[in-house]
Amino acid sequence: MTRWQRRSNPVTDPLYHRDAYEKEFAATVIAVEGNAVALDRTAFYPGGGGQPNDVGTLVANGGILTVTKVRKGVQLNAPAAADIWHEVAGDPPTVGAPVRGAIDWERRHQLMRTHTAMHILCGVIFRDYGASVTGGNMEPLKGRMDFEFETMRLELVKEIEVKVNAEVAAARPIRVKILPRAEAFAIPDLIRTKINLLPEGIAEVRTVEIVGLDLQADGGTHVANTAEVGRIRVVDYKSKGKINKRIEIAVE
Repeated sequence: MTRWQRRSNPVTDPLYHRDAYEKEFAATVIAVEGNAVALDRTAFYPGGGGQPNDVGTLVANGGILTVTKVRKGVQLNAPAAADIWHEVAGDPPTVGAPVRGAIDWERRHQLMRTHTAMHILCGVIFRDYGASVTGGNMEPLKGRMDFEFETMRLELVKEIEVKVNAEVAAARPIRVKILPRAEAFAIPDLIRTKINLLPEGIAEVRTVEIVGLDLQADGGTHVANTAEVGRIRVVDYKSKGKINKRIEIAVE
């Protein structure tokens, strides 16, 4: 096999954008380079927006390959390469081979709950305190977000914790839509980060709405209802600058 193989103009259909609960899927290999393969469709989230990539397995040619990393971007030395790559442990299948993928569902569902918890936190703080997000990151069942607060004190942190758990208990449905760029940017406050990170060339914008609380542009995976998140605890808070305060959460 040559260092890279590909079909012309390969594009990966991101199944996770439409159904975050899809655990297994059938696909065809459309490009290979080294130990990385691209598929015509995938349920593996490649990471982004603070959410880590999925891991799991690919079944191909009767064998099981561990997917150790999934990422977006053009693969080195593979011209016109597909946009989502799955790094596997072992020899990858060849272009055209049918595969069956399975994500590590326990880890993914923990990340879905955590990501939605982060949006609840962001929604409450934006609604009640008008503070923008300056950064964030997450792991399964824990995460941190930075906000434009001048001061942060224990009483405020306790107040925020009560409010976010009230939103969990409210069992708010979560809706995902993909909108034309112009329609999406007509929505007030769609971008909650201090800097708009959406590339200029994106024609469509995916939005995630916690009905009655929060509406943001977002490409990650979420649960279907806030009740599915579980209890949110604020485990720490700290100053990261004059007007930059960090809140760290854990999901039970």
